[in-house]
Amino acid sequence: MTEDDEMPPTLAAAQPPTAFGLSIVVPVYRGAATVAALVEALSALRPEGGLEVILVNDGSPDNSGEVCREIVRNAAIPVTYIEHMRNYGEHNAVMTGLRQVRGRYVITMDDDLQNPPEEVVRLYDHARLGGWDVVYTRYAEKKHAAWRNLGSRFANKVADWLLDKPPGLYLSSFRCMSAAVVRLVTRYRGPYPYIDGLIMQITQRIDSIEVRHLPRAEGRSNYTMRRLIRLWLNLATSFSLAPLRFAMLMGMAMAVLGGIGVVVTLAEAFFSPRTPSGWASTMTVILLVSGVQSMVLGVMGEYIGRTFLSANGKPQGTVRLVARSAEAAIRSDVA
Repeated sequence: MTEDDEMPPTLAAAQPPTAFGLSIVVPVYRGAATVAALVEALSALRPEGGLEVILVNDGSPDNSGEVCREIVRNAAIPVTYIEHMRNYGEHNAVMTGLRQVRGRYVITMDDDLQNPPEEVVRLYDHARLGGWDVVYTRYAEKKHAAWRNLGSRFANKVADWLLDKPPGLYLSSFRCMSAAVVRLVTRYRGPYPYIDGLIMQITQRIDSIEVRHLPRAEGRSNYTMRRLIRLWLNLATSFSLAPLRFAMLMGMAMAVLGGIGVVVTLAEAFFSPRTPSGWASTMTVILLVSGVQSMVLGVMGEYIGRTFLSANGKPQGTVRLVARSAEAAIRSDVA
């Protein structure tokens, strides 16, 4: 094997065969009331090279599956429907959809109509004409609940610290990627994908544009506090060693404080022999040290647990069904 053979694949070498100018991946969860309106709005778009839509039902407990199958039967544009056998999470569902795309560029967007479909072509053209590998969207005002906006800001601050990303870049799920980036992103097979973390490992040719953000048309957000915490854990433990390094620094800091405490205790014993030992100070030190030790063990346990599940083949997603509209099936044969 030559030295060139050992080099990682470049973006230029990773281009998959394409049949469309644009593919749109939509993870569907509790989206029965909105996904049909979304696909209808997307059907009216005329991007350069044409478009296809990939719907991924991530184990939705409502009748989203029935709605999506009806969309496939009556679609005016190429539509592919993928059904997960259970719920795996948004990023896992997007990864499943990305493996089915055939566009030169790929946009990912939610099913809740908070991202106006008319912004899709503008996002696509910005990436295509500017030669960007990835283009994110940012919002002048997000129409989420206050706690959700706070959680998003916190997640982006954490990402600034953990990921090698452009400072201040907002990591939105409404993003456009080139086919080359998609091909490399989907090589990741672990059970805990974090798409933005994978993107930052692949390219730095990244830009962003401002788009509108609308109030949710139906229902409420599928992101609970528990789901946001799980997303933060994926970000922190799947693509960075920073938590382990932070735990190590905390341990070193406690060792230094412990050494200072020993010196103070010995000085007190020598110079004030009748001073009683302080129960409060002793308990404070014990609780402080125990807390740091528990934190360090918890961080290490999270890494070990994820490594164990990955080694034992926990799936990123299991697919029950892949269905294509008639036009999508024809274009698939041509490609």
